[in-house]
Amino acid sequence: MRVAETDGALLGCVVALPPHSGHVRLAAIAVRTGVRRQGMATQLLNEIVKAHRTSESPLISALVVLEDVALSRLLLACGFLGTLLMRGNGPGAAVHIHYQHKSRVAYMDPDSRHLVPVGDNEQLAESLAPSDHAVTALVPLGDGSAFEIARLEQDDPATLQSGEAAAGIAFAGSILAAITFLLGFAFSSTRFPDDVRLLLIGATFSTVLSLIVYASASGELARIRSNSFGKIMKWGNVLSEYGGVLPFLISLPVTYAQASGNPWTTMVLALMLSAAIAWYERSDFSVARRFNRSPGELALVVLTAASPTVGAGLVAADVTSWPWTTVLVITLLLRTWLYLFRRGAEADIAERRQWQPR
Repeated sequence: MRVAETDGALLGCVVALPPHSGHVRLAAIAVRTGVRRQGMATQLLNEIVKAHRTSESPLISALVVLEDVALSRLLLACGFLGTLLMRGNGPGAAVHIHYQHKSRVAYMDPDSRHLVPVGDNEQLAESLAPSDHAVTALVPLGDGSAFEIARLEQDDPATLQSGEAAAGIAFAGSILAAITFLLGFAFSSTRFPDDVRLLLIGATFSTVLSLIVYASASGELARIRSNSFGKIMKWGNVLSEYGGVLPFLISLPVTYAQASGNPWTTMVLALMLSAAIAWYERSDFSVARRFNRSPGELALVVLTAASPTVGAGLVAADVTSWPWTTVLVITLLLRTWLYLFRRGAEADIAERRQWQPR
């Protein structure tokens, strides 16, 4: 239950009752007359939905009398869909619409929509008879209100997850090939720093681990044992980025410094790479952007972005690079530990409307 109160006075409440572990039914939604139309019911309802949104989200539903236009409008605005028309027993029994909250995005066919007046029970029942049709909006008409009925299409989660696992395997395999090539060059050069060789060996090991994790995610899909695909993919993505991709990219200026012997072009390349990593860390493509950030983590991001310039400068100046490599490895290990063990579900991602045009 969620309540809103001021100075001990109850202003509004939303009550949710669980008939069983996989279902939550909204039993009451009420707001005091003098404070209505201020968004209070929307806030309380969104808090209820957020509280029950987990990896195994239950069905959140509500039964609304057909004539209760205000409550239907509230539920539709909060991500609910009207899926069934339910008639009571006996003559004169009230007719209800069954609303349920969409736990994942469904796509609306913009060319398959029509309006049904609120009072036309027969047409509404006929329109909601197909399982892929639902009430998606409540619109005003000249002589009243009407339900907008739309046909919805849902993406197949298994197909999407299978494609994500395949993309992860292909990407990690490509990175492993590039790291292996660079490692071969490192062993063929007598001037290549030993610490960077060890860094590349560690990147090879981490990338192989990410391939194993991605393969495990594919096996999880094949066996359909549990809903742990997201957790497995998080391990693969973090190991691939912080154990494989970033060490490989940061080692490139060092490799160039050994091959060219030109400190000026080496530093230009290193600065460009540092700028590119800094931009990537701030972009929506970075793994770090999927989690909440802290000031300590921002310091680790700065160290990661500065590593190509510092490392290339040390190698170009023929100065020992062991301290730099040690700091880099500690930084990447801390970030890996942070995202795998100290961060929960992904955050800071703008939520999309629960149904939208295809």
